[in-house]
Amino acid sequence: MKKIIYTEKAPAPIGPYSQAVLVEDTLYVSGQIALELAQSGDLKAETQKVMENIGHILAEAGMNYENIVKSSIFLKNMDDFALVNEVYGQYFTSLPPARETVQVARLPKDVNVEISVIAVA
Repeated sequence: MKKIIYTEKAPAPIGPYSQAVLVEDTLYVSGQIALELAQSGDLKAETQKVMENIGHILAEAGMNYENIVKSSIFLKNMDDFALVNEVYGQYFTSLPPARETVQVARLPKDVNVEISVIAVA
């Protein structure tokens, strides 16, 4: 049985999907973006906000960053990898999750970065 996880501390879905879905002990968090910062030109702030959004959703499910076992990072421009990685790395100082990072042609609402995660209680 699945349970829908929702918090007002993270952006509401912009389509027919949930912020996260909990199935038994596994939480699937939809890709998070920082719409309000996408056009600011401050990729560090944008990435920070994305990670904060993920943290709020994890907290709503009774979890934290240590519960993340897998993440997927989608970048508008792979040249931004080092900058995004710098911010992302602050959340995983030990035992980081498995991860892939890919450049995509376009992201929702023309943001620069989107991150989704899977966490296990």
